[in-house]
Amino acid sequence: MQLQWHEKFKVLINNRWLVFVCAMWVQSCAGVGYLFGSISPLIKSAMGYDQRQVAFLGVAKDLGDSIGFVAGSLCEVLPIWVILLIGVVQNFVGYGLVWLVVAGVLPALPFWVLCLALFVGTNGETYFNTAALVSCVQNFPKSRGPVVGILKGFAGLSSAILTQIYLMINFPNESSLIFMVAVEPTIVIIALMFIVRPVGGHKQVKPSDNSSFFFTYSVCLILAIYLLAVLVIEDLVDVSQAIITLFAVILILLILLPVIIPIRLVFFSGPRPPAEESLLSEAQKQELSKSEQDVNGIILSEVEDEKPPEVDSLPASERQKRIAHLQAKLFQAAAEGAVRRRKGPRRGEDFTLTQALRKADFWLIFFSLVLASGSGLTVIDNLGQICESLGYNVTTIYVSYISVWNFLGRVGGGYFSELVIRKYAYPRPVTMAVGQVIMAIGLFYANMGWPGEIYVLTVLIGLGYGAHWAIVPASASELFGLKSFGALYNFLTLANPVGSLIFSGVIASGIYDYYAELQAGLSHQNSEAMLAIPLRDDDVTCLGTICYSITFGILSGLCLVATGLSLIVVYRTKKVYANLYGNSRG
Repeated sequence: MQLQWHEKFKVLINNRWLVFVCAMWVQSCAGVGYLFGSISPLIKSAMGYDQRQVAFLGVAKDLGDSIGFVAGSLCEVLPIWVILLIGVVQNFVGYGLVWLVVAGVLPALPFWVLCLALFVGTNGETYFNTAALVSCVQNFPKSRGPVVGILKGFAGLSSAILTQIYLMINFPNESSLIFMVAVEPTIVIIALMFIVRPVGGHKQVKPSDNSSFFFTYSVCLILAIYLLAVLVIEDLVDVSQAIITLFAVILILLILLPVIIPIRLVFFSGPRPPAEESLLSEAQKQELSKSEQDVNGIILSEVEDEKPPEVDSLPASERQKRIAHLQAKLFQAAAEGAVRRRKGPRRGEDFTLTQALRKADFWLIFFSLVLASGSGLTVIDNLGQICESLGYNVTTIYVSYISVWNFLGRVGGGYFSELVIRKYAYPRPVTMAVGQVIMAIGLFYANMGWPGEIYVLTVLIGLGYGAHWAIVPASASELFGLKSFGALYNFLTLANPVGSLIFSGVIASGIYDYYAELQAGLSHQNSEAMLAIPLRDDDVTCLGTICYSITFGILSGLCLVATGLSLIVVYRTKKVYANLYGNSRG
């Protein structure tokens, strides 16, 4: 009996669902950069920075969160646990240094040193993200949308999770939030780094997978509703420390709940049915050799070019017959040497990063991300100052709000984009366009200064921005393959710092500082006229809707431009998605 349990434990360690659940836990620590809206006011007040300096700290953070070429490249040559360990060291060193400076343990360091520390600390996230995504996309190649959406969702939720744990510990010093950002991911990821890895998950497909995904989605929904309820209570009621601790304990239990799936599959499911065994063995017997797969790739590429335009308008059964006939002819031609290998892959095949950079679709996705995701990140990075300008003192509540909606946007983006391609064989980027319209509406609402703008802004920006990071990685893997997925994904994430540099570092901070200085000048004049004590020269806080309303209007327009770019990608990739998923429609 003891031997049987030992064998089952070995199966559990190599179960793809355990890897997936542990990757969720890794990701719940992998979004510390989204806490910048909470820690930036601490850094600003402790160091005496103006808003432009804070914005450039945010850009340094975004660069660290997006430059993952090294992580993507190392994933192809090093074990995943090494990738995670590198990320842990960077996170601990970078944010640890920031904490030491802000807490006054070290003397004030030059501005560029803090920028470098934030870059290094947040760059650790790229190793966490890359390791988790590469492992799970390889383990679940047929469920990329849900897997990417859930994993990126937990990364987006991490700031809300860390905030609740911080409130539970009840540190006496506000700067301890930065200390926890340095320490908590270190503990969690070191505990999990030998479990998260590719385990040949494509061979572990079971009929129960659909119910397992349904359970995971249910936990995600319950988690989001629970966190929203907790945040509303904490916002409206003066809650005791004991209740805050209870809230945090329940939150941790909900995060741990999905581990039920691999435990049930390994320890409590019966033996595999004979029909399933024979089905899987037949599928394994029918796996093509490498040379056969190469020929098939060439044939499928040729079919797209050779089939007559009228084939697409035929009934499904007739269309399949015509395509099958064309494939047979091309196979015969290939055997005779008439079909030659093309110089490069076609969309839907495996690309290297260099090959993808030559494709217009790749650049359309990238610039659409620059405009829309960069706009969303500008709001997230400046949320602390946005709340202050509108008269809200407790900024951590609203940072947590946007974190929860970011989570729901990612989980929902993965789910609905998968529904679109599976049910209608329509290009996944159409859901990205929907997310960008949602963001444009939220920014326009805030631009107008209508009632409750902070709540509308956090909900719609969180949903729209979050959806991008479920949809884009899955789309990239479908259009450009899994072979260089780590490099492709990390190049696309460069859209974040590019957008943040322009929209936050130049536009938002420039407008904010202009009105802050204008208000400070008027306050000086009024104080002198009333013989009151004048304001300090370094008081550059802006108050009122004017601080960001112009920025919101500009970003709303940019999101609409991004929508147009996404729709161009949809138009250009209709045939690709029809070929990839057309036969899977029920």
